[in-house]
Amino acid sequence: MEKGYPPQESAPPYPGPPLDYGQGMPQPGTYPQPGTYPQPGTYPQPGTYPQPGTYPQPGMYPQPAPSPAGYQPGGVFAPAPGAPVTTVTNIVVTPRLQDVPGQTVCPHCHQAVITRTQHTPGLLTWAICGGLVFFGCFLCCCIPFCVDSCQDVEHHCSSCGRVIYVYKRM
Repeated sequence: MEKGYPPQESAPPYPGPPLDYGQGMPQPGTYPQPGTYPQPGTYPQPGTYPQPGTYPQPGMYPQPAPSPAGYQPGGVFAPAPGAPVTTVTNIVVTPRLQDVPGQTVCPHCHQAVITRTQHTPGLLTWAICGGLVFFGCFLCCCIPFCVDSCQDVEHHCSSCGRVIYVYKRM
């Protein structure tokens, strides 16, 4: 058995395009001339092409479409008679206040304010203190009262000074 390549066969000849190739295409020369526009009302039917010379003179443009029903001058739409009237209610959702000052609307004075925060001992502070006492760390049980991230946060209005929200850690 000899090492080598098998004999190469030549590729078959190209048979050419299909018999129905180009049947749906229009013949050259039947396209409209570039840069011209058809007159309003003389648009060709789908699948047909307009005859040369049926285009308006440069500078003539189609007339605007009639106004929709219910349109009044000045850009105001009037509801159609007998149509139900819908009422839109806008609800302003403010982001949840946490341990940093945030922007909100005060429910007391109705002003848009950035809150003033004050840290106060809460349930988490007392739970950590009790856990430290339980495990015998009597000298360390006061540390949670000095750490802001262990305490609750009171958000006060910067205008009227009243409490808006209390962020409880636990």
